[in-house]
Amino acid sequence: MNATALAARLLTERPRPRGIAGWRHAHWLAVGTVCLGAFLGQLTASVTALVFPALGRHFDAGFAAVEWVALAYLLVLVALLAPVGWLSDLIGRKTMYLGGFAVFALASLGAGYAGSLGVLVACRAVQAVGGAMMQANSVALVARGVPEHAMRRALGIQAAAQGLGLALGPSLGGLLVEHASWRWVFWINVPIGVLGILAGWFLLPRTRTGPLPAAGAGKQPAAGSGGPPAGAAARLPAPRTEDGPLAPGTVSPPATVSATTPATTPAPASGGRFDLAGLLLLTGSTTALLLALSTASGLPLPGWAVAVLLLAAAVLALALVRQERRAARPILAPGLVNTPGVRSGLVVSLIGYLLLFCPLVLGPVLLTGAGVPVARAGLVITLLPAAFALAATVGGALLPRGWSDVARCRAGAVLAGAGLLLFALLPVSGAAVAVPLLLAGYGLGLLLPANNALVMRAIPAQCSAVGGGMVNMARSLGTALGTALPVLGVHLAGPAAGGRTVLLALAAVAVAAVALTRPVRPA
Repeated sequence: MNATALAARLLTERPRPRGIAGWRHAHWLAVGTVCLGAFLGQLTASVTALVFPALGRHFDAGFAAVEWVALAYLLVLVALLAPVGWLSDLIGRKTMYLGGFAVFALASLGAGYAGSLGVLVACRAVQAVGGAMMQANSVALVARGVPEHAMRRALGIQAAAQGLGLALGPSLGGLLVEHASWRWVFWINVPIGVLGILAGWFLLPRTRTGPLPAAGAGKQPAAGSGGPPAGAAARLPAPRTEDGPLAPGTVSPPATVSATTPATTPAPASGGRFDLAGLLLLTGSTTALLLALSTASGLPLPGWAVAVLLLAAAVLALALVRQERRAARPILAPGLVNTPGVRSGLVVSLIGYLLLFCPLVLGPVLLTGAGVPVARAGLVITLLPAAFALAATVGGALLPRGWSDVARCRAGAVLAGAGLLLFALLPVSGAAVAVPLLLAGYGLGLLLPANNALVMRAIPAQCSAVGGGMVNMARSLGTALGTALPVLGVHLAGPAAGGRTVLLALAAVAVAAVALTRPVRPA
């Protein structure tokens, strides 16, 4: 068997066993599999920040340098989520998702054996490639794999899995660092990755049948070839059955979305080369921004580097906008971004994860600075993601039954802002900050699943993986800013004053999320 045949065999998606595919609740097994990836990604995010002090001592490095163990991962995610979404539309979402588990587990194994901070950061970057392969498809696999009436609940369960990973991270990280080694913080991902591969192989339905596109397949298909007429704006997939026949080479649409999407609906162009220039500009602009924040936070670079990096970030961002408007296959899909409700929804997604991760990074600093023991501080901070997970799953039961997703988003943003405002104003102690953290977490648990549902409802079926990738890209950028901004505030004004300033700013940003949330028209 030659290399091409082997690759084609490995990339061919296998159907689920008939007994599973024929079960009327099989879509919940697929949701559970996606939740493994969601859990793994957020566990990694929250547990890594807790080991920064141990890494600094082991590698004799400052906090501004050690934080790149987290920022490198987030930076690669921001850069790759959108292009991985494009590739998933071509190769198949199941294939990419399983491959993500494999890459993530192998990179985690290498990170645990890292002998220097540079090697650890590099392994984290590779780990993020696997994370991008999972996250770019997670929202799409959930939103497009369940009936319309179950979408909100399914996205809520996924958000709960993320919240569970976030909640376990601080406690688990503390136990591993104290009783084993910081290396186990990365090795713990390996068995979860193996479990994800096995579960996905048997429980995820196929998203593609037939051969992969051959070289040059990016050209428009001829009429009568099984694709849309030449010159069509969008690739319209054939109707899906549960692991039943699909048109050869197509990616499945959701069971609840019509295959006859209106011609005016924005969709990614199916012709042209991959937008490498856009990818490089996106990577460059986000790298420059995070480096500027890190330098301002104490990274040993010249003082003038902050201004130069911020200017570079702005110039590259403007160049990215221009590039995406003229690219044949833009990685950010301006047609999708300009769809009513999508742009504002992506900004709200970024804000939501900014509000979630800032307290996770800042809280331990404030609590331990006030004399709270480290173990107790970790337990107190766990209240935030625990409330997030609770609200994402059953929080809607406490709201009026007729509330729409827009109303849920606005109520969640108000609660989150109120919690962060209380956190900023109340004295810092374990008992005092418990209620603000619960309030903020509960609000974010209402906000984010409802916002994801709004965004995915506005995105056409054939663009689901690209749209899901953009949602996750906004989430990753919000997480990166949520990691970097507390470090900047503490560095500039000290833990008490700097932390309070950051929390007050977050409360104001929550108000902006209320204003940005708007109704959408289904695609």
